[in-house]
Amino acid sequence: MKKHRFLFILSLLVLVHACDRPSEAQKIVDLAIEAHGGEAYAESKIEFDFRDIHYRIQKTKDSFEYSREFQDSLGQIKDVLNNSGFVRTRNGVKVDTLTEERIGAFSRSVNSVAYFAFLPYGLNDPAARKQYLGETSLNGERYHLIRVTFEQEGGGEDFDDVFLYWIGVADYFVDFMAYSYHTDGGGVRLREVSKVQEIGGIRFQNYLNFKPENNDTPVDQMQALYESGKLELLSEINLENIKVSPLNR
Repeated sequence: MKKHRFLFILSLLVLVHACDRPSEAQKIVDLAIEAHGGEAYAESKIEFDFRDIHYRIQKTKDSFEYSREFQDSLGQIKDVLNNSGFVRTRNGVKVDTLTEERIGAFSRSVNSVAYFAFLPYGLNDPAARKQYLGETSLNGERYHLIRVTFEQEGGGEDFDDVFLYWIGVADYFVDFMAYSYHTDGGGVRLREVSKVQEIGGIRFQNYLNFKPENNDTPVDQMQALYESGKLELLSEINLENIKVSPLNR
């Protein structure tokens, strides 16, 4: 009886230990985050210009605040998205006439830029679900291929988007990504790193942004289309005038 009880307890301990171990996808993402900046992400405030708009981004494990500033025909616009919601001001005065549709569109726009600028740090958000698809070869390099989807609760309005990340086997850098999205008409994109800057201990990457001929193309087919030269260069994603400073400054 004692022997059977011991074996039962031992099997429970083994099961609990197995459940506590991070998945292969989680281990690879953690190594990628470390390779791109690690703790510097949670300890820093980041500023940059993107398409003539100035962004400020800060994100900790418990909170975030993303803002952007630009000039329009009526004055200086500032958008702020944080844990409390979205606020737009014009010349320092809150704009109270925004519809829910406009608030949603502005929020998605700010969040999208912040998300890509902070990659791969955002892949450990609580709503992110990561799946390891194995190793693959692209442009002669070996990559871990990670698929990321999101829980509806906590995943934002874009929770049904699907992302693929090519993470280097040798260096754990994210050299390629592809994603499908459903907002603003929907579509699918593939991004290839075009330039790298390391500032304040964080690796910032610019991208070439490609699209397929058919917007309904499954995201899983994007690598094959890229390799066969069947993707069109749509735009360039370039961050400029990057500054990194401690959060308490």
